[in-house]
Amino acid sequence: MKLSFWKLSYFLLAFLLVPKRAFAMHIMEGFLPIEWAIFWWIISIPFIILGLRSIRKTIDENPETKMILGLSGAFAFVLSALKIPSVTGSCSHPTGVGLGTVLFGPLAMSVIGTIVLLFQSLLLAHGGITTLGANAFSMAIVGPMIAYAVFKGAQKIGLSFSLAVFFAAMLGDLGTYVVTSVQLALAFPSEVGGFMASFTKFAGIFALTQIPLAISEGILTVIVMNFLKKYNVSELKALRVFSAKEAH
Repeated sequence: MKLSFWKLSYFLLAFLLVPKRAFAMHIMEGFLPIEWAIFWWIISIPFIILGLRSIRKTIDENPETKMILGLSGAFAFVLSALKIPSVTGSCSHPTGVGLGTVLFGPLAMSVIGTIVLLFQSLLLAHGGITTLGANAFSMAIVGPMIAYAVFKGAQKIGLSFSLAVFFAAMLGDLGTYVVTSVQLALAFPSEVGGFMASFTKFAGIFALTQIPLAISEGILTVIVMNFLKKYNVSELKALRVFSAKEAH
């Protein structure tokens, strides 16, 4: 058990306990029509099952990575629990899924993100149980998939490790909100203009605050990843996050 892990854990915990106004962005309990709530649950469950298998395989092969797995969950919990009011009258928040995605892949993050959302709905009234499937699909499934594709793509075109992490976290965050806007537009199409008019309205509500939030999340994720890169190199090599050359 490394001292560096506990230092970072205490920092995240202290960050979470700082008093802040209570807003909510996850689709709240009872907001979606029941047919859509069920639909998103059905779509999400296969990814969660595959994610459980992915986590089990990783832990069996590299049991020393359990601490970093827990850190990934704590990071996502803290960031996605920060509700920041928007100038539009609604609110936005980071997602925190980029870190765990880069470390463990998108399937593992589908489980971690769903657990985070479950605890937030139970402990913070942030989101809901009936809407957990929809929230998990946007933040714990599609967001990580986008982040992982961006991270691997950035590495292939020769971007530095830090830039790859930054763009992965930032675009994974933005992708989550695009999907949430799609979910809301599908459930509540506008009487005039249908789905597209509704999507434009929902996406526009969060755009002004979500873009700077996504950039901030990208920067914070790079900072935490560089911390792990400095003090937990062996675990990151075991997870094949980077090569031995990139570690220096």
